[in-house]
Amino acid sequence: MSQQPQFNDWSSFVELVREAVNKGQDEMLLTILLTSDEKEALVSRANIVLELLQGDLSQRQISQLLGVGIATITRGSNELKSLDEQQKHQILSLLQESITHKP
Repeated sequence: MSQQPQFNDWSSFVELVREAVNKGQDEMLLTILLTSDEKEALVSRANIVLELLQGDLSQRQISQLLGVGIATITRGSNELKSLDEQQKHQILSLLQESITHKP
């Protein structure tokens, strides 16, 4: 009998994270799944998306502020182009709310 992966696609992984959040085990799960570099990359990506959606800085300024390459900023910008305005607003609100609820 051949074994198959239990997590086959992005949606099954998202469901795993959702379940971990519901059980208060999200930090534990992400800590075990992500390397230090991947964690830093996610933090960086969140900051990139926030800055791009706020629209106050140029891509070059964001690159300098966050210490990441311009290509990384451009990739984030390209991903945002696939969202409609409502989705962009939802993401921006989520990011901003997270900042205001920091301990």
